[in-house]
Parts: sequence; C-alpha cells; structure tokens
Amino acid sequence: MADVEFPPPPEHAPFGQLPTGGSVRAITRWGTDVMHRELEKVTVYDDELRALAADMVATMYAADGVGLAACQIGVDRSVFVFDCPDARGERTVGVVCNPVLTLPEGKDRQIDTDLEGCLSYPGAFVDCSRPDQASVTGTGLDGEPVAFSGDGLLARCLQHETDHLYGTVFGDRIPTRARKKLAKEHDKAVDDYPIGWPAEG
Repeated sequence: MADVEFPPPPEHAPFGQLPTGGSVRAITRWGTDVMHRELEKVTVYDDELRALAADMVATMYAADGVGLAACQIGVDRSVFVFDCPDARGERTVGVVCNPVLTLPEGKDRQIDTDLEGCLSYPGAFVDCSRPDQASVTGTGLDGEPVAFSGDGLLARCLQHETDHLYGTVFGDRIPTRARKKLAKEHDKAVDDYPIGWPAEG
C-alpha cells in the first residue's frame, strides 16, 4: 500500500522490531499472475522466511509505503509486513503470516471512503470505500500467534495487504469509472516508476 514516507520503526514497537538487513527488490505490478491468485500458506518458519520479510521491509521503506505483501516482490507466500499509523497517528509495525481478517458487522460497521493507492500500481490514487475498523490474526516469523487491530489508515492497510494474499487488488473493489481514473493517473506517472523500481531507476 502506498502512502507517505515514515522514519524507521520505534525501538519498542508492538510485537518487536521488523526484520532488518534486507535488500530492496523490484516491485511486481498488477497484471502479473502472482498478484491475482491466492498465495501459498506459510508452513515453515525459518531463516529463509525471515530473509524474505527483511527484503519486504527494505522494499516497503524504499518505496515510501506503509505495507507490502510477498506477492508484491513476486513471491508466492502468504505474508505481509507493515508500518502504519492509525487515526490518532500512532504507528504499529508487524509481520503477519497466513492472516485472517475480521471486519465489523451490523451497527458497528461504518464505512470510510478515502484515497487509496498501491505500490504495485504506482503513482495513482482514487477513493476506495472500506470498513473504518479492522482486525487481523495470524502468525509471526517464529510461528507465534499475532493479532493487530486498528482504525484510520491502519484499518485500511490491514485490509489492503490481506487482500493481496488472496489475489485481490484494490482496483477490484472500486467502480468502473474510478478504475478508469486510476488507470489515467497511473499512465501519467509511468515514467516516474520504471521497471525495476525502487531497486533500480
């Protein structure tokens, strides 16, 4: 998910530090097969998974994002990383494998419509309506249970990144007119995001 740049995570972030030392990779674009199908569940928690997450974190920060799913660097694995503020501006960071998303229902369900963008369709933002609160449960890099909840941009981020792991991009959630506007914005910005970005270019 695309947004503004944030500094490195605080020293005592929820659920510990995000993994560091990763390499920035090129971001995979919409239209690539791995972006549009459900990803493989994480079943092994090892150094390879930690290295993948570290690369995802490095790539997310290099692209000025607040979240990144494994498919966005071309990897078929059900995991995302994030560093995102809630409605009060309080940042939460985390790694979630095999996420399960829970959204409010009934009278507790309020819809928030705001600009949304995606690092895999860079340079374009349109309004997208989503529930204003969200919770995600899953596992961390060592297989331990993790749970995150939030409102504001954090709620949007948790939904956006979980969607990626099930093959849904936010363009699938907006009307045809909005998709056309999104495509026009993306096409105008194409020279700013060459193939290989943010690792190259």
